Formats: sequence, structure tokens, C-alpha cells
Amino acid sequence: MRVLGVDPGSRFLGYGLVDVIGGRPRHVAHGVVRAGTSVPLEERLEVIFLELGRVIDVFAPEAIAVEGVFTHKNARSALILGHARGVVLLLAARARVPLFEYAPARVKRAIGSGGNDSKDSVARMVTRVLQLQEPLERADAYDALAVACCHAHQVPLAALRPSRRGRGAQPASFASRLAPNVVRPRASVEPVP
Repeated sequence: MRVLGVDPGSRFLGYGLVDVIGGRPRHVAHGVVRAGTSVPLEERLEVIFLELGRVIDVFAPEAIAVEGVFTHKNARSALILGHARGVVLLLAARARVPLFEYAPARVKRAIGSGGNDSKDSVARMVTRVLQLQEPLERADAYDALAVACCHAHQVPLAALRPSRRGRGAQPASFASRLAPNVVRPRASVEPVP
């Protein structure tokens, strides 16, 4: 299974892809969508929509994992972060890819880091778990890979959750409830590592 992890942000949005092979995550790709710092929010959201949409088209993930909302001291910052997360939810729905959400503390525990550990600790653990050879440019990419790894550890549970309608084992997905009636064809683009 290929998992896309997303660390949402309105200026820098991290993404990381892992393949789950034999129950273990293997690094596929990572990056940061740089939406800009001096442009209006609506233009940043458009950049996120276009760039992350391209990542989904190229790498064809089977699941998208996003870091959940956490309490902000600044309500405005929380609201803006919510807009960026909304774009991720919309992209998952449009691509008909199941979406899973994990609390930040759970993500850190899943990679062997404590719930209150620093971003440096998360980067060290992601480097170790995925056996990365080169340091990543921004912490956003480490955080996104950590979210993907968190889901990779949950795959057996996530894949076997019973549906609410009782029709057997189906992925529980918020994105599937938001999916549009018309499905756009998936681009035929070769994955680029």
C-alpha cells in the first residue's frame, strides 16, 4: 500500500510518501509545497490545491494520512490551518482516496518519539525508521513522513474496519463521504522518485 502523509500549512505544506512492504514503511518521495508568504490566502490555497493534486496524480496513493487539528493559542492561526487542511480533504475526496487523521501526539509515538518531543527528535526518528541517507530541507517534510509512517503502522487496523452499513470490511474514510458524483480520470503519469 502507498501512503501519502501530509503536514498541512498555509505557507509550507509538507508531504511524504511511503510504501508499506511487509508491514514496514519504505521511503518513496517527499517534498514541500511552498505556497508563498506575501500572497493572499486564497492564492496560497490554490497553489496547495494544484501542487498537492499533482503529487496525488503522479504517485497514486492508496491512502492519505493527515495530521489532526491541535489547539492553537492564536485562533486566527488555527482557522488558517483549517483552510489548508480543507484543501487536503477536498483533494482526497476528488481522487476517491481514503483519508485518515491522526493526532500529533499519536504520530510522534508511532515513530518512537515522545508526544512532547521537539521537531529535531521527530526528524531523527524519521531518518532512522526510513533509513534516509540525506537530511531533508525542511521540518515539514519530516513531519509529513512521520504521519505516513503512523498510518503505515495502522494499515492492518485501518484496512479491516467494518463499514457502518455492515457490508464487510471496507476502509473507514471521511474522504469517501465527501467524494463527488463525477470521478475525473486519473492522469497517466509515471511516478518520479
